[in-house]
Amino acid sequence: MKNKLFRCSLGLAICLVTLLVSHNARAQDRKFYIFLCFGQSNMEGNAPFEAQDTTVDERFRVLQAVDCPELGRVKNKWYTAKPPLCRCKTGINPADYFGRTLVAALPKKVKVGVINVAVAGAKIQVFEKDNYQAYAATAPDWMKNTIAQYGGDPYARLLELAKIAQKQGMIKGILLHQGESNTNDTTWTRRVKGIYDRLMHDLSLRPSKVPLLAGEVVNADQGGICASMNKIIATLPDVITNAHVISSAGCTCSKDHLHFDAAGYRELGKRYGVKMLSILGYKDSYADTNSK
Repeated sequence: MKNKLFRCSLGLAICLVTLLVSHNARAQDRKFYIFLCFGQSNMEGNAPFEAQDTTVDERFRVLQAVDCPELGRVKNKWYTAKPPLCRCKTGINPADYFGRTLVAALPKKVKVGVINVAVAGAKIQVFEKDNYQAYAATAPDWMKNTIAQYGGDPYARLLELAKIAQKQGMIKGILLHQGESNTNDTTWTRRVKGIYDRLMHDLSLRPSKVPLLAGEVVNADQGGICASMNKIIATLPDVITNAHVISSAGCTCSKDHLHFDAAGYRELGKRYGVKMLSILGYKDSYADTNSK
C-alpha cells in the first residue's frame, strides 16, 4: 500500500513539474529580443524628441522603469516604444533608433524590447555593488532624486526589470553609453567589466551569447569636451571579449559639446543597431532607407 501511494505521489509530482516547465516554455517568446540599456545622460536622452520620433512600429517595445502617470505608463509594464524610453521627462536617446533599426531588418515575427536605466551625471560607480551607496550619499540632490526613482539602487532596478523581461523574451545584448563623468579614469574598463560580469551571473547568461555595445562620447570632430575618454572606451574589448565599440564620429551634438542633439542620437542609435544586426547575422535595412 505504501509503495502504491509513493508511486502515485511521485507520478503527481512529475506531472506538476512537467506542467510548470511547459508553461514557462510557452510564456517565454524566443522571438522577443530583449536589450538592457544603462549609462548616464546620453543614455537617458538629453535632446527633446520631435514629431518624426513618435511614429513607432508596435513590434518595438519598452519595459517601463518608473511610474509615469502623465504618460499613462506604469512601471514593470510593456508599452510601444514611443519616447521617452528612460524616465517620464527624458528625451530621445540611442535606444530609440537602435530599436527602429532592428525591427526594420528583423523578420516580422520578431519583436524588440528595451529596458533603460540611466542616471545623468553619474559615474559608473553608481551601478557598482560595493560603491553605489557611498557614491549616492555624496551626490547632489538632483542626482539623488534620480537614483531614488530607481529605489536607491540603479543596478538592482535594472536587474529586477531584466528578470521580468527574461520570463517573456530572450536577452540578446546590452547597450552602454557612459563615460563622460569618468573621463580619463583608467579603471573604467575594469569597472564596466565588473558590472557586465555581475549581470551575466545574476541573470544566468552566457557572455559569448550576450554582447556589450558601448558607444563613444561626443567625438573630437564635434569638439567633444570629453572626447579623450574615447581612447579608454576603445580598449573595452581588451577586457570584455564580447564587447563592441560604437563610433560617434560625425554624430552631431548640442551647444554644450557634451550631449548629442536629436540628429546625433538618431545616427548613433542606428549604428548600435547596425552592429547588433551584424552580430545576429542580419543585414541592416533601416539605415539604407531612412538615413540621410
